[in-house]
Amino acid sequence: MNKIIVITGPTGVGKTKLSVELAKKYDGEIINADAMQIYKDLNIGTAKIREDEKENIPHHLFDIKDVHEDYSIYDYQTDCRKKIEEVLSRGKMPILVGGTGLYIKSALYDYKLEEKTNITDDNYDNLSNLELYQELVKLDNKASSKINMNNRKRVINAINHYKNTGSSITENKTDKLLYEALFIGLTTDRENLYNIINKRVDKMVNAGLIDEVKSFFDKNIYTKPLMGGIGYKELYKYFKGECSLDEALDLIKRNSRRYAKRQYTFFNHQLPIVWFNTDYNNFNNTINEVSSYIDKNINL
Repeated sequence: MNKIIVITGPTGVGKTKLSVELAKKYDGEIINADAMQIYKDLNIGTAKIREDEKENIPHHLFDIKDVHEDYSIYDYQTDCRKKIEEVLSRGKMPILVGGTGLYIKSALYDYKLEEKTNITDDNYDNLSNLELYQELVKLDNKASSKINMNNRKRVINAINHYKNTGSSITENKTDKLLYEALFIGLTTDRENLYNIINKRVDKMVNAGLIDEVKSFFDKNIYTKPLMGGIGYKELYKYFKGECSLDEALDLIKRNSRRYAKRQYTFFNHQLPIVWFNTDYNNFNNTINEVSSYIDKNINL
């Protein structure tokens, strides 16, 4: 089996910075594992790495699709595995970086997908608990018989899981890794994470997020990345006069926090992640702690 490093976790924990430092240390190349960073021109709202941050490290699967183009988990699985093999053929270390857990799992595990499989990660805010449960009964009667209708979080997870995989969330199947991989997660306590998310949205606005989204709105572009992406769909509501700017920004923060919670649920149940607390006062401590773990657990 070939060796791969995976760096994941919620937004704002330092994944990008850590990935570059590890790529320098282990002669690696970085492969994107974020569903939104696949798309060209979605830069500020996706916190995409800037050219000046790459430090001459090769970065793959960023900016490979136009927002008008469809891109499924199947497509990512195919593209990512191809990139992994290319990087390995050069004697380099593939480093997958991003917070889209299904992308990571589809690429590294023996995960059977149909060609048009797309990621579903909906909050279903427009549905009541009863309507949600009825949807689950239609899709996955096996799961609905084991989940309380009023446990909204579990019902949503079960619906999204079925739509993404075609299988019941109750099925215990042994997933086979195709590569030898270390799964590294960066984290921080919830209160700090939520503060980081809130401040990050404010920084995005100062960096030009509103103009970035407006450029698509003015062209009357209503494609899936824009209508589903956090930071984009909320500002579209503002541009259409459905809410104030402050309300839109509050929605971005709220939806980002909710997404972080769903990420943790997926990571903790679907991937063998070892978590490291980010040291925001001295990030070198985080780099050294993760590097020490890698050195002890992977034969380089």
